[in-house]
Amino acid sequence: MSLFITFEGPEGAGKSTQLAHLVRRLEAAKLLHTVTREPGGTPLGLRVREVVLDPALSIDPLPEFLLYSASRAQLVQGVIRPALARGEVVVCDRFLDSSLAYQGAGRGLDGDFLRAVSREATGGLIPDLTVLLDLDPALGLARAAERGQPDRLEQADLAFHERVRAGFLALAGEEPGRFLTLDATRPESELAGNIWTAVHNRLFRQAPA
Repeated sequence: MSLFITFEGPEGAGKSTQLAHLVRRLEAAKLLHTVTREPGGTPLGLRVREVVLDPALSIDPLPEFLLYSASRAQLVQGVIRPALARGEVVVCDRFLDSSLAYQGAGRGLDGDFLRAVSREATGGLIPDLTVLLDLDPALGLARAAERGQPDRLEQADLAFHERVRAGFLALAGEEPGRFLTLDATRPESELAGNIWTAVHNRLFRQAPA
């Protein structure tokens, strides 16, 4: 009963909160699962995370993308594919769509190039379900600021984050069967219920009520 679920969205959209709600539901249903994130999830990924989010560093778009890709390749090989092979539900905070939105739409790198490198990095692995929590970037950045010192991505200007949001929405429009796009300003419990319904339907192949 393996299923690969990713959470995406602009800064401050509440991904971590909704991911935690889903994990609690999986635990209550006694479903085997693995929770991970990128960059991160492996020793290499944690090192990459320190670099790409360091506000003291200036990183050009191409090396930034290649760092994310290296982390992603290690995560897929060492964590995600083995868990899926064991029949687990894998829940990942960000995956390849973030590169297409941030380094593609946001930084201006060529989308075809990003997709080609990502296919090599992941062996063509695509999520079964991608939860996109959509939020106005100005509100999201205000939420993120409440957490404390902004990281390198959060420090980018509003125009960058508006391009990122547009990039996510364009991706969702291209693959409506994979994306569950939700208004992140909706009540937390409502969002959690919507996400669980989508996951449950995919796990048990049930048509929505």
